[in-house]
Amino acid sequence: MILFQKIINQKLNNISVEELMQYAKQFNISIGRAQAAEVVKAMNGQNINIFNQNERKKLLAKIAKITSLETAQQVNQIFQKFTN
Repeated sequence: MILFQKIINQKLNNISVEELMQYAKQFNISIGRAQAAEVVKAMNGQNINIFNQNERKKLLAKIAKITSLETAQQVNQIFQKFTN
């Protein structure tokens, strides 16, 4: 289980704009390229652990500021699929 968590966290902490756009499309999340770039900038290199509820909340707050509360809630639903 720890290995699975590390792989997911590593992927998220090194995600590219193109990958984020693909995931957004796959999960029907509306996000523009400029917003995706800002989200990637906020995430890359931060070593965020989405399995830690406090770290996930901080990241979602950043995403909400960059995009919208609705988008952050949709992203949280995706995170929950990976973490539960």
